[in-house]
Amino acid sequence: MQPNKSIFIATTQPFSGKSVIALGLVDMLLAKAQRVGYFKPIVNHHPDLKRDPHIDTLIQHFKLPIDYDSSYAYTKNEADLLIESGHQDEIIDTIISRQKAIEAKYDFTVIEGSDFLGEGTAFEFDANVTIAKNLGTPVVIVLSGDEKSVSQISSAAMVTLRNFIDRKVKVVAIVVNKVDELALDEIQTTLQAQLDPSILLAVIPKIQELKSPTMQEVKNYLGANVLFGERHLANRADHFIFGAMQVPNFLQHIKRNVLVVTPGDRSDIVLATMQADLSKNYPKIGGVVLTGGFELPESVMRLIEGSEHTLPILAVKEPSFYAATKVAGIHSRILPDDVEKIHHAVSTFRKYIDVERLEREIATFKPTGVTPRMFQYQLVNRAKQRKRHIVLPEGKDERILKAADRLVRQGVVNITLLGDPEEVLGTINRLGLGLDRHNCQIINPVEAVYFEDYVNTLYELRKAKNMTLSVARDLMSDVAYYGTMMVYKGHADGMVSGAIHTTAHTIRPALQIIKTKPGISLVSSVFFMCLPDRVTVFGDCAININPSAEELSEIAISSVDTSKKFGIEPRVAMLSYSSGASGTGDDVETVRRATAIVKASHPEIQIEGPIQYDAAVDPATGKQKMPDSEVAGNASVLIFPDLNTGNNTYKAVQRESGAMAIGPILQGLNKPVNDLSRGCTVDDVFNTVVITAIQAQE
Repeated sequence: MQPNKSIFIATTQPFSGKSVIALGLVDMLLAKAQRVGYFKPIVNHHPDLKRDPHIDTLIQHFKLPIDYDSSYAYTKNEADLLIESGHQDEIIDTIISRQKAIEAKYDFTVIEGSDFLGEGTAFEFDANVTIAKNLGTPVVIVLSGDEKSVSQISSAAMVTLRNFIDRKVKVVAIVVNKVDELALDEIQTTLQAQLDPSILLAVIPKIQELKSPTMQEVKNYLGANVLFGERHLANRADHFIFGAMQVPNFLQHIKRNVLVVTPGDRSDIVLATMQADLSKNYPKIGGVVLTGGFELPESVMRLIEGSEHTLPILAVKEPSFYAATKVAGIHSRILPDDVEKIHHAVSTFRKYIDVERLEREIATFKPTGVTPRMFQYQLVNRAKQRKRHIVLPEGKDERILKAADRLVRQGVVNITLLGDPEEVLGTINRLGLGLDRHNCQIINPVEAVYFEDYVNTLYELRKAKNMTLSVARDLMSDVAYYGTMMVYKGHADGMVSGAIHTTAHTIRPALQIIKTKPGISLVSSVFFMCLPDRVTVFGDCAININPSAEELSEIAISSVDTSKKFGIEPRVAMLSYSSGASGTGDDVETVRRATAIVKASHPEIQIEGPIQYDAAVDPATGKQKMPDSEVAGNASVLIFPDLNTGNNTYKAVQRESGAMAIGPILQGLNKPVNDLSRGCTVDDVFNTVVITAIQAQE
């Protein structure tokens, strides 16, 4: 019998939250499989009219190797026409044929059932059962508990389950979404008592971050014009209020992420809303919708244009009641560019579903190698297993704060942010993040309880180098020095900096305070290069400009240790402009000597050098140039002869192949300190903190 290669997500009604389950499943499977496919048999619209946002989200976010046109079989109109002409069987046959063709290309395929929008829902449900039955795929049933009693939820779950079981379709899990927080335990207990123990049950509460539309969705749904704040259309609108009362009364009704709907001639409400959004005494506001077709006075427009406003302000011609009614009817979608909502969805899946048990039920294939998605997934899970405390000195940088929010929300690490607490908290509030003094530590170094102790420690460490106490005090007010001392003292397990500081600014305190490991004289770095089908280690691409043979050998040995710690089997290629014994010249001789040093001191390491890049990574070229080498064509650790070569190569590979480069990751220090580039993204910060946390687990 062929192993199972797919999972089917089925529901019985629209807006059940199955997109959360689809995102979570794909994320889970990409940690185990190199190629994950996605298929939605029936979509609502032809892509020429309107693309399915969920298909776009899955393909774009996870970079699935699928084109949109092959991800579905029929539009709803096409299916309805075939039903009316009595060709239901043709629909099922075509869907099965299309899915089997897709399944042959991938290690695993996630199949998503119908959305149940409009008429013909009875056929849609029967078609979903039939598709699952004919494909021989197990099913995850997803139900909505929104505005339903415990008995209604229980009845719907058991009726749906019986429909599949009666057709001999294997149900591996039932997920009840959007449940009132107070009813979670009762629903769990009631359903568990009725279900076969082999069926996994998950009950998920209402998640405001997933339920609420963004201002971009509000704009699209209302057909509104954007007057101000186009850069902030990602703001959430958790609820709305009418701005039709006097300002003092209006301010009493402001809640976090509120959408203010007010006539366009109420300049007082608009200005009060903007001031409240800037005030520390009021929560972050989602945005404003101006109604009635009124235009703001020119003087007010000038005032807004000249201010540091962060609010999206939209305008519609319809009256307030009409606009508010439409806003209340928005069913938020998870769109491709809404990265934060995607992360919330994946985090929700991981939090409320027994992922390991689900994997055992559906993932019957064996992983083949380490793909980027596997690598990232495994890193996060590993960091969570032994949670560490990471200090981020650049607490005022928005990228740092967004990454910290995601890390804290997912429970990956504990975080300390350095900076003025009022300034940091003000930025957090402006960005609408969930960080606060309860879930992370925010420290101003010069006001910290350990400041004098840290000053004296630095003085004692550096007085032999003629450092005075006053210089030590000045240096300790620097966030990089303070953060490094936190790591040295054991008040943090690791540090990540460099988003707004130079590499030297990050590394100098580490060399002065933390110092290198015994037997290591050199701090070096590697990048984890996440290529489409594998992860390789590049070193040194960030620190050492023109290393000697001895230094190159030390970089190689440190890189082998790093690759082992992160689950990458080390096969080392010492790169040069020639392969084997053919080349001559000082540069190639340096690489040759470095290779010999490693072989003599660590004979267990698989290493080849000198070797050219193409011979190191391409099997055909490697076999041709160095047929007797175990490393040629199969290298996983690439050591560059100098910084010029390494830095340019990693950037070229990153840009040309679309690879993700995680790093630079520093090697050789007694405790982990890692450097960011000043052009880093939120994902770069997130990944570097996760790597640092794992380094700190040693």
